[in-house]
Amino acid sequence: MPEPTVPPGPSTPPTPPVSLAALLARDDLGLRRLAGPSPAGVAVHWAHTSEMADPYPYLLGGELLLTAGVHVPRGTDPGPAYFDAYVGRIVAAGGAALGFGVAPVHDTVPRALVAACDAHGLPLVEVPPRTTFSGVARAVWQLMAQARLAELRRVTEAQQSLASAAARPDPVPSVLQQLARRLGGRAVLYGPEGTRLADAGPETGEEVRTALAKLAEVVRPSGQEPSDTRPSSASDTVAGMRLVAHALGNGEGFVLGTAAPQRDAGDHTIASVAAVLLSLLTDERHSGSGAGRSFALVRLLLGATPTEVAPLLGGDRWRVVHGRPEGRTATDPVSASALGAALGSSLVDVAGERVRVLVPDGRAVERVAGWTLGVSAAAAPRDWPAADTQAARALARARATRAPLLRHGDRPTALTDLVPPAEADAHARALLAPMERSPALVETLRTWLSLHGSWDRTAVALDVHRNTVRQRIARCAALLDRDLDDPDVRMELWFALRTP
Repeated sequence: MPEPTVPPGPSTPPTPPVSLAALLARDDLGLRRLAGPSPAGVAVHWAHTSEMADPYPYLLGGELLLTAGVHVPRGTDPGPAYFDAYVGRIVAAGGAALGFGVAPVHDTVPRALVAACDAHGLPLVEVPPRTTFSGVARAVWQLMAQARLAELRRVTEAQQSLASAAARPDPVPSVLQQLARRLGGRAVLYGPEGTRLADAGPETGEEVRTALAKLAEVVRPSGQEPSDTRPSSASDTVAGMRLVAHALGNGEGFVLGTAAPQRDAGDHTIASVAAVLLSLLTDERHSGSGAGRSFALVRLLLGATPTEVAPLLGGDRWRVVHGRPEGRTATDPVSASALGAALGSSLVDVAGERVRVLVPDGRAVERVAGWTLGVSAAAAPRDWPAADTQAARALARARATRAPLLRHGDRPTALTDLVPPAEADAHARALLAPMERSPALVETLRTWLSLHGSWDRTAVALDVHRNTVRQRIARCAALLDRDLDDPDVRMELWFALRTP
């Protein structure tokens, strides 16, 4: 039988591993190490039971392999060669340790197995008769759950400390200091030209500093190619230090670099939060938009119109984007800021389940992973309320049709071109007059018609039960005294609902 190809490395789950030493410390299990290196440095990612003579094809890497020795030939001494080949296959598959159950098959752990584990550097653990393999597996999952909870707490505390640092009078140095402390290493902010603008944490050697600066160039947009041709992050290991570079999302060429002696499961999340905060902070420092927004806000509060303050925000025409995170019913400020950074704007508003972003017309609005987006047509400041409505309707249609992004159509329909606006408005008002006091009915009818009479998709778009949609449409038909199954009636109503 041909030997399978050795995998490039263990495929481990995104859950903190368990130290073999922690498992051996459980008094209720009674495990005892017989061979192999110190358990303190051995990480167990899961437990697996197998009685196959060649367990290689069934291992993914990182397992504590449990066996009662059923596979060992009975009646004859298999000899050291058998156990040497058996242990070698476990090591080749990336197994973390071997647990051998004493009784009912074997009274003791075979000496040749102990010698083979010592020779291959595989930890060997004796499982006493009173301990079941399922009990060992359950202990592994319990320790993993505890480690996962501790990691989540660490990430949450780090997020809170980073957010607090961003609110200090010196936000950029404060965020870098918090990040360096949380990662146990060095944090550096590079400018668009590659200059080191600020740093925090223990100083590193010249080799690490040079490698981190080169890694920052890998993710920095060059300005002569689309930004999506460069990765958003890159990593390397130099001189025992784990190096990571994050391109900041403001598109100005700023890069966050980190260097730490180790990389824990939650470190990527912590660094990503810091990158989002620094994206917003560097955007304000580079363009002065923060001061412009303050001026605009004060003038609005003192009675100015949106048209008068729009030049302070950096543009004459804007698009309104409504976004809703996939798989969540609420949006936190950090996630909302991350969406704004991805769209190239820090003008963000969190409104319950959705986020509203005001984006300059010159910036392209593209898909954002993890979000469903609705985009309005470009609008002058006096038309922002209408653009907000357009974006809301586009988002509702995007969610109903499961599209990641939908834009409001800019082209008018043929009927709109042919009918004078005043006459169209008068006709629409007369036709829809019976429902003028029921905005919910009007919006339900509009959505239902736009989705070709689909009850389920309309319910998703409006966040109501499908029976509620049926009841509202029936009420519309009664108030209008029209047959909504008639395509001519539907067309006329759609024309009226589309009239500004």
